[in-house]
Amino acid sequence: MITRMSTLFLRTLREDPADAEVPSHKLLVRAGFIRRVAPGVYSWLPLGLKALRNIEQVVREEMEAIGAQEIALPALLPREPYEVSNRWTEYGENLFRLQDRKGADYLLGPTHEEMFTSAVKDLYSSYKDFPVILYQIQTKYRDEERPRAGILRGREFVMKDSYSFDMTDAGLDSSYQAHRRAYQNIFDRLGVEYVICKATSGAMGGSASEEFLAISPNGEDTYVRASEGDYAANVEAVVTQPGIEREIAGQPEAAIYETPQSETIETLVAWARSAGITVDGREVEASDTLKCLMVKITEPGGEPELTGILLPGDREVDMKRLEASVEPAVVELCTDEDFAQHSFLVKGYVGPVGLIANGVRVLADPRVVRGTSWITGADAPQRHVVGLVAGRDFEVEGFIEAAEVREGDPAPNGQGVLTLQRGIEIGHIFQLGRKYTEAFDVQILDENGKRSLPTMGSYGIGISRLLAVIAEQRHDEQGLNWPKEVAPYSVHVVVANKDAEATAAAEALVAELADQGIEVLFDDRPKVSPGVKFKDSELLGMPYVVVLGRSFKEGKVELRIRGGDTTELEYTTAVESIIDVVKN
Repeated sequence: MITRMSTLFLRTLREDPADAEVPSHKLLVRAGFIRRVAPGVYSWLPLGLKALRNIEQVVREEMEAIGAQEIALPALLPREPYEVSNRWTEYGENLFRLQDRKGADYLLGPTHEEMFTSAVKDLYSSYKDFPVILYQIQTKYRDEERPRAGILRGREFVMKDSYSFDMTDAGLDSSYQAHRRAYQNIFDRLGVEYVICKATSGAMGGSASEEFLAISPNGEDTYVRASEGDYAANVEAVVTQPGIEREIAGQPEAAIYETPQSETIETLVAWARSAGITVDGREVEASDTLKCLMVKITEPGGEPELTGILLPGDREVDMKRLEASVEPAVVELCTDEDFAQHSFLVKGYVGPVGLIANGVRVLADPRVVRGTSWITGADAPQRHVVGLVAGRDFEVEGFIEAAEVREGDPAPNGQGVLTLQRGIEIGHIFQLGRKYTEAFDVQILDENGKRSLPTMGSYGIGISRLLAVIAEQRHDEQGLNWPKEVAPYSVHVVVANKDAEATAAAEALVAELADQGIEVLFDDRPKVSPGVKFKDSELLGMPYVVVLGRSFKEGKVELRIRGGDTTELEYTTAVESIIDVVKN
């Protein structure tokens, strides 16, 4: 196949778009792969669409290798199935909702567990039909509050979602591991540098969950790796190592002190040191204090519930971790108005004793264990309590992961310490279990003739996001650098010599390459300078560039490997040499 740049629907740009912040966004727009239509919504232009389809093909090949079957479900979906699963409410404002002319509620599908489950229920009735893996590659929709970074986080995106249905938990584990291997094959073939992390399930539900993160300094996700061993996890899934319990007997009684102008942890520590208060014979540190974060947590369809979150004073709250801990509920920080409505809330001096006395739910960081002693708010202006002991002076309702994770925190299972890195989510696999088959009452006759519920797995890959991820990881100052599996064309042929003989030779060369099954992008533009052609070839990023330039007079052409070496080839044997390089 030959595509001529003289007729290709393409305009490259020399300047970065004004709204672009990350390299992939800048380069994909400049190279004419995508075009912005609205915030978080992009058109796919010819080069971008070809690259996208190449990624889809790799995904299809690896999915079909594990026995998955492709189907296509609508993106416009009725409300009722999502009411059954409660996700019409749980998805909140991220869901695009609309009505038809008769007033019936619909949504634009963000993901399709409900529809796949319904399809299996309608068509299958016996254990003999199982296991089955179904998948689709489809445009999805989520009303992102802050779409950013081009197609890395958009409101409309292409996704591969697949679902396994098994009659046993062992079968589910087998399907899960098959997907895990398939994902590794996909990302390896696409040349993506990635890590597999333990993750939270979020609004998807389910138990086992792993996330595939592409390593990138521009990633929105923070993940951790252990300095020893193979532990890796999304920061939202990190489980804090619990504090060490202490004997309560013998600890001094709690005492309330006047603490003028000590609304912050910093000023509280300064006061404690100036007052000569010590902890185990040493000066007070921020980690000896206990801050109380006031939030409102709203369960789906419920009312906001006032909640106190206890954290060691040396830790800041990580809202992503807090939000992940309470999903599908929604959490928001209390405002000045909330404090004004509750007279027992004294900003800067809130403590667990006053909250519990007023019936407020209190959750604590796992370090706040029985016998630990704290300096914290005394629920009165300019007052703090010293020596407040967990399990003696207050009891929490439960523990919650809400504190920031730091570089150097202990890793689980003695695997050293944690290091923090940045990444972009490209895939997520879940063991959903029977959440959806139970909700939709999928009754299947098992081997004993009894009704049984199949168990499910859910597996997603961000197809359009992958294109941006590859651009993030594979570019230089000149432009993009696509791997062979993704590049819109294998070879980019540039005529940098304006004489008719060179043009005719280029025509013959691209024809021979096409005859051998090589997809060629041919820069045959007659009125464009060689300098512009070279800059475009670097910007567009095809893996191999063949140049017919000055050396053509000596019967030679150049083969440039994008980002690599340049080799001179004899024109008469160039096709054979190019094919050998491209196909090996």
